[in-house]
Amino acid sequence: MISFTLSLLALLLGYLLYGRFVERVFGPDDRVTPAVAKADGIDYIVLPNWKIFMIQFLNIAGTGPIFGAIMGAKFGPMAYLWIVLGCIFAGATHDYLSGMLSMRNDGAGLPQLIGKYLGNTTKSLMLFFTVLLLVMVGTVFVYSPAEILHSIGGETMMWVVIIFCYYIVATMLPIDKIIGKVYPLFAFSLLFMAGALMVWLFLHWPTLPELWTHCYNMGMATEPDKWTDAIFPALFITVACGAISGFHATQSPLMARCVKSEKMGRPIFYGAMITEGVVALIWATVSAWFFYGSPAPGYELIEAAKSGFHTSAPAVVNLVCNDWLGVAGAVLAMLGVVAAPITSGDTAFRSGRLIVADWLKMDQRPIAKRLMICIPMFICSILMLIWQIENPDGFNTIWQYFGWSNQALSVFTLWTLTVYLVREHKCFWLTLIPALFMTTVCSTWLFVSKQAFDLGSVGYIIGGCCFCVALTWFVLWKKRN
Repeated sequence: MISFTLSLLALLLGYLLYGRFVERVFGPDDRVTPAVAKADGIDYIVLPNWKIFMIQFLNIAGTGPIFGAIMGAKFGPMAYLWIVLGCIFAGATHDYLSGMLSMRNDGAGLPQLIGKYLGNTTKSLMLFFTVLLLVMVGTVFVYSPAEILHSIGGETMMWVVIIFCYYIVATMLPIDKIIGKVYPLFAFSLLFMAGALMVWLFLHWPTLPELWTHCYNMGMATEPDKWTDAIFPALFITVACGAISGFHATQSPLMARCVKSEKMGRPIFYGAMITEGVVALIWATVSAWFFYGSPAPGYELIEAAKSGFHTSAPAVVNLVCNDWLGVAGAVLAMLGVVAAPITSGDTAFRSGRLIVADWLKMDQRPIAKRLMICIPMFICSILMLIWQIENPDGFNTIWQYFGWSNQALSVFTLWTLTVYLVREHKCFWLTLIPALFMTTVCSTWLFVSKQAFDLGSVGYIIGGCCFCVALTWFVLWKKRN
């Protein structure tokens, strides 16, 4: 618990100190924002700052900081280091600068920003890649909440249909009709759940693995025949939301179109990511106690937890919330856990609609034009969902590729931000170091993972070469420009 406490304090200091430094580097001012200059009553609408924060937090949260932290428990306290350092120096910086850069470019979506700073060829590639990722997010975030709701009552497919119908409505309506009204309530539920679990942890103060005693892959040490993923690069793909996530850069422009003043960027964008890091820390600690804490919570006596270290993330959420928070608390906590992926799913489709609309220069005020873009996306998602349900390991397969695609998108966003900072003669090291690190992580995972090329130790050599190529490219580009 000492590592957990120190990590919480580090995140708070990161927001107060490093977040202010990042803000100073960017330099927000009093210029008119897109929410005012391009107000259309659909996507460009001035909203209260507290509501924008709640929506931004819920948009980026999803199940990532919960499920990712639970699955990252096999890496032991090393997950703490990645969540804290990744969140402060990479994730929150990534979210803040991408949101502010969008605001400076009339609320432009991520592909437009990539095209402006990395070239039109990269823009065309990332346009397809980004929309595909957003459809995958929507698909993944249909099935996972449906599974959780199934444990409460009703069939999984019934919940899938209900959630998908909600997606269609929320994607089509103006942002202040559903998203602006109900998201703050769902965000409160998620924050209540995290706060209640944190209070429980401090009251019981369990004995947990600490960084200075268990700084290794605990899953591999405990069950070497079943766990083969090395900390590098698997940890940095498994725990994405809560540390850094490329998906967030597709969501920040949504709120960049609703902010009245640039000076609110740090509490909204940087602050929402730090808050997500806190949620990830809490669930990493909860799952550490669940799997190998002392005194043992006794879940091995429950049928759903008899698989021990391999208990699924939704099962861990159900067991912990019901056992720790009582009936009323568990209902509110489950509402937050279910609402987080659903709300991330519908804003994923909304982001996809806006990205395609910007590319086609299509006015989104007529509902018929919104339908022209949304229908093909929903059809693709339905086909992907059918495949996922019909294949026994369909969800895990899509989740793994979603995780890698998510982090690969953060690579392109970080390089975009680096080019912007260089051109503006600002401190580009803020994003250059995370860009090089995530480039190495994503390329190494692609070559060593069993879900990809599975080249073993050769993959690490290739990953190192990718780092050298990226650094060389940047140095040559900077000299030329």
